[in-house]
Amino acid sequence: MANSAQARKRARQAVKRRLHNASMRSRLRTQIKNVVKAIGAGDLDTAQSAYRDAVPIIDSMARKGFIHKNKAARHKTRLNQHLRGMQAS
Repeated sequence: MANSAQARKRARQAVKRRLHNASMRSRLRTQIKNVVKAIGAGDLDTAQSAYRDAVPIIDSMARKGFIHKNKAARHKTRLNQHLRGMQAS
């Protein structure tokens, strides 16, 4: 338990930050999941639309330092490879 005023404030801030980070993480994962679901369903138009919606969010998370820029690039590349595979089929 926090004893000093400073420690109590830091504890409050940590809770607020944790909730915000959880929200951002959920938002990121949901966007990626939407693309993966559309690819799994074989719906090219929906998959492309979901990919276009996901890319700015992935980039935003990397820009804010929420995820590493290489992780963002890896997500975008893998999703795009799946989309290209659907187009070739």
